Amino acid sequence: MTKSQRDWYPPNVPEPVPKVRLYVESPEKPQSWFVNVGHVTEGGRRRTAPHSHPAYGQVIFVRIGRGVMNLEGSSVPFEGPCALLLPNECVHGLEYEIDVDRWVVTIEETYLNQVNAKLPEFIQLWTEPRVIPLTHNPEAPEDVHGLVSRLEHEVRSMALGHVVGTEALLTSLLLMLVRSTRLDQLDKEGATRNAIRLTNRFRELVHQHYRENLRLQTYASKMAVSPTQLRAACVAATGLSPTKLIHARLITEAKRNLIFGDMSIEQIAYGLGFMDTAYFTRFFRKEVGQSPSQFRTAAREQTQPAM
Repeated sequence: MTKSQRDWYPPNVPEPVPKVRLYVESPEKPQSWFVNVGHVTEGGRRRTAPHSHPAYGQVIFVRIGRGVMNLEGSSVPFEGPCALLLPNECVHGLEYEIDVDRWVVTIEETYLNQVNAKLPEFIQLWTEPRVIPLTHNPEAPEDVHGLVSRLEHEVRSMALGHVVGTEALLTSLLLMLVRSTRLDQLDKEGATRNAIRLTNRFRELVHQHYRENLRLQTYASKMAVSPTQLRAACVAATGLSPTKLIHARLITEAKRNLIFGDMSIEQIAYGLGFMDTAYFTRFFRKEVGQSPSQFRTAAREQTQPAM
């Protein structure tokens, strides 16, 4: 069984995945910000080690070039024109294979949540990292490029109404990405605005407490709904029960520790709240189809850089 109300990690073992924070101005005196846009042009191959962003999401518009994105140990190729969508806390690494022209739009988490509340599909868009090809419409790449360029100008501008202008352009950009994504990936049959918002709140609570083995009733009480209402919302929005969502969060963290960290299986089990390593191994095998050690070996072989 898992231990209750504890959040333990073995002493002297560092966090396995670097968490990168962005300071728009300077690290010594970070300024208040909500959107930042950067234009990057580089020659040759470039690799970014796996990391996560704890407090913001990113949209990377790859106008020209190609590469591979490492997502939780899986290699996902991409080629411009496309958009890479990276939610906060998503562990990712990037390797650009040839000369790349790209724009990086960084959005502060709280502000992003406010914008996402405008449309249920925005919330669904950010539920997982995505590679969004922009080849369905010949005009799509230039439309996105125009929006991002105007967004960069508006963010830097101190003109009257620049905050309103920034929000309008960001909303238009997200809408374009939603329309460029297959509808069946975003639109869960029967999902309503309230169900999606309720599920989003539940996921935030799970992120805070997934190591504590809280009962479903406890989660429901924190949200002032019944377990039945919570289950109905989760199934409508994601097709998964609340218990499955909790299990998915545990598995995600277990995979990150197995791929990127040097902790033993026993240490990982205890760090995730499991008192019994054998129980953790059975749980992981049931959810993933491999034992933790088998998964670690296979994932690390897959993510070895090409010679």
